[in-house]
Amino acid sequence: MPREFTPKVVTANALLEGDVVYLTAEDRWSRRLEDAELITDEAHAQIRLLDAQGQPDVVVGAYLADARPGPAGLEPTHFREEFRRTGPSNYLHGKQAPPPPRT
Repeated sequence: MPREFTPKVVTANALLEGDVVYLTAEDRWSRRLEDAELITDEAHAQIRLLDAQGQPDVVVGAYLADARPGPAGLEPTHFREEFRRTGPSNYLHGKQAPPPPRT
């Protein structure tokens, strides 16, 4: 028996920077999961994925990732996606590091 479709977002990596990005309902890429389009229809999800995969000059490795609404906006349902979104957890660096002080 086929599995029930669960809500998804389209995610990929930005071609030039390598950052994790999410496809928005306005057909732009955002580095914030909260901006992503939450897709609840399987056919629509496949169409949006094809749209993303048709942008090889902008993103690489586009795929559908499970997500759900949360208190602060969309949130991933799997550890892998949380890890991709926030970066390594062994110490604060990259996306987790505080911004440098202003001079």
